[in-house]
Amino acid sequence: MGRIYGTIASITKHQWVDDIANAGGKMYCFHYEATKEHVALIKNIHSKGMKAGVAISPATPSTAITDAIAQAADMLLVMTVEPGQGGQKFKHECMSKVRELRSRFPDKDIEVDGGVTPKNIDECAEAGSNVIVAGTAIFTAEDPADVISAFKKAINQANLRKAL
Repeated sequence: MGRIYGTIASITKHQWVDDIANAGGKMYCFHYEATKEHVALIKNIHSKGMKAGVAISPATPSTAITDAIAQAADMLLVMTVEPGQGGQKFKHECMSKVRELRSRFPDKDIEVDGGVTPKNIDECAEAGSNVIVAGTAIFTAEDPADVISAFKKAINQANLRKAL
């Protein structure tokens, strides 16, 4: 079933871990490109009582996520825009990364972030994403609840089709 929750993505590997944990954060997601010590950072995040996510930017291949990283992380995030600015156009070519990660890690939460709209949510869900980040599509919608419902429906329907 699809879920909605907040995460923080950090390009500075350890910068906010303690602050987010102390503020009651449940998950800390960092960019793969920010460190060479991925598993150590994941262990540090877990030691603070949070789940850990690892994000890859559009230029980073999905194969950068090793088995060790994926096994340690709670979630893998495929950025479908360049990090740092809302309202960018969705990069369809990133869906191949989602498919590849889903094939290697069938039980892992795989998130997409960037440019996700009601027009491309089905593509995200069919590629294997079960967690969606959407900002602009929701906050600029005439009826944000309708957009959220459409996202949940797309993820849930894709999951049902895959289960059959």
